[in-house]
Amino acid sequence: MEKLSVNRQRLQSDIEALAEIGRSEDYGIYRMAFSEADMQGRAWFKNKAEEVGLDFYQDGAANLHARYQWDDKRPSVMMGSHIDTVPAAGHLDGALGVIVALECLRCIKESNLNIDYPLEAVAFSDEEGRFGGMLGSQAITGMLSPEKIIKASDLNGVSLIDAMKNVGLDAMDALHARRNPESIHAYLELHIEQGPMLDDMEISIGNVDAIAGLFKWDVTLTGTPNHAGTTPMDMRKDAFMGLSEFASQLQRILDENGSPRSVATIGRVEISPGAANVIPGKVEFSLEARDTDPSVLDDLANAFRKSLSAIARKHELMFEFRVLSEITPVKSDPGIVESIENVCKSLRVPFLQMASGAAHDAQMLAKITRAGMIFVPSKDGRSHSIAEWTDMDDIEKGANVALNTMYRIAGGQL
Repeated sequence: MEKLSVNRQRLQSDIEALAEIGRSEDYGIYRMAFSEADMQGRAWFKNKAEEVGLDFYQDGAANLHARYQWDDKRPSVMMGSHIDTVPAAGHLDGALGVIVALECLRCIKESNLNIDYPLEAVAFSDEEGRFGGMLGSQAITGMLSPEKIIKASDLNGVSLIDAMKNVGLDAMDALHARRNPESIHAYLELHIEQGPMLDDMEISIGNVDAIAGLFKWDVTLTGTPNHAGTTPMDMRKDAFMGLSEFASQLQRILDENGSPRSVATIGRVEISPGAANVIPGKVEFSLEARDTDPSVLDDLANAFRKSLSAIARKHELMFEFRVLSEITPVKSDPGIVESIENVCKSLRVPFLQMASGAAHDAQMLAKITRAGMIFVPSKDGRSHSIAEWTDMDDIEKGANVALNTMYRIAGGQL
């Protein structure tokens, strides 16, 4: 099968054009889901799809689909990501995957190549979770319910229903975006790594074999607030000392109960009453753990509970926790992993087989179809900031791997 190449100049032009939509004076991009800038980005995508003769379709969840040789009969080969951002975002997270998907369809169409399956480039709605989840890909995979839609709101209390209504959309229509699994032959996603491994190892391509799952807890340790000068150390019920001891146990628990892919983070801590001369009577903190193996996550959860319980008894504290979220890890499809590997070898592009520690739309699509991901390096591992950067040479290599992989899959080689 011939080796295909993307149009580097066109690809770079598209990256730069989309990056200007929602850019603020602080150089960050503010293209949050269903904001004015997000709607402008959506209009840009639609225009780009239609100007090269691709079919355009917007489903009930406001996912945008650019389609080639669509006949509503054969299952499609889908590639995509998202164009919504976190506040003050960089220009590549999500957006690069959408732009590369669009470029792949253009290249295959321009070359008039024979394919067995139609192609779709998709921009999923609200991947960054402004309203609490991956709305677009969850809708396509049938993971939404009326209750979830009604209860969904952002951190400012704006409901999903109102946000979509303000831009002329009906949130309840997302329930009709569900796709029959038989309508999708395979899903492929290109994304920046958002971590340091590829950049540190000077490797241009990551071939993702698994996407980590996670659990996130809100933990409370309650002791007794008291005078910091008059209460002897051995008579204190210091909630912060409990947290401090638990934090020191994280690495041991990961070593004993985790895997080389396990990570755990205490990212938020609130101390009450929070005065310099008062013993902390309560600490509330977040605990998040990630791994690519569900059994490892179960082992970690049990180990964290036992450790917290023992520490609470030692310091005479009350311990309770609330589960904020749980996401099941998924494995990439072995056939797609092999296809990406073969393409990298044929293009003589070094690659690293690796896991994704971050969640992506591919994690949702993997529940109904074969899915795989391609990573390109993130400079210094930076993402979700204006420091986000990937060299254009690496972007071009990643796009060419994605293009040739999509073509092989669409040509019946999977």
